Amino acid sequence: MRVATATDMRALGMALAGVLVPGDLVLLTGPLGAGKTALAQGIGAGLGVAERLTSPTFVLAREHVGRVPVVHVDAYRLGGLAELDDLDLDTPAASAVTLVEWGGGLAETLADGHLLVEIARSDVPADDVRTVRLTGVGPAWDDRRDGLAALDW
Repeated sequence: MRVATATDMRALGMALAGVLVPGDLVLLTGPLGAGKTALAQGIGAGLGVAERLTSPTFVLAREHVGRVPVVHVDAYRLGGLAELDDLDLDTPAASAVTLVEWGGGLAETLADGHLLVEIARSDVPADDVRTVRLTGVGPAWDDRRDGLAALDW
């Protein structure tokens, strides 16, 4: 998918929230400024979180109350899976959607499957368009891949 603005990235997140269920693990990957947090904001809004999600870069993780709880993690400064486990999040993963920015190559083992969201920036510096690729990994996504492909945002 091509996403032109931060507003569009949040709208994509809101649409994506309609496919997510409690227990889902979503790994957000991409370079600095790609739009990972904007996408997380849209997902949070779509799951009924009243406050706007902000990057948990310095606190590492935030838990948000919504129609579906959201655990938002920034793994950028984590040295490995053990440090991620050490966060000892209070919200059980089975009852929340867990969003992990910078989680690729680190957080895949937190669940039996996950949604990998890869965000790429254009090679043209003046071009703000992002390319977003969604890949459902594991049996939990077998029946939902069509829902991902049909996202209307």
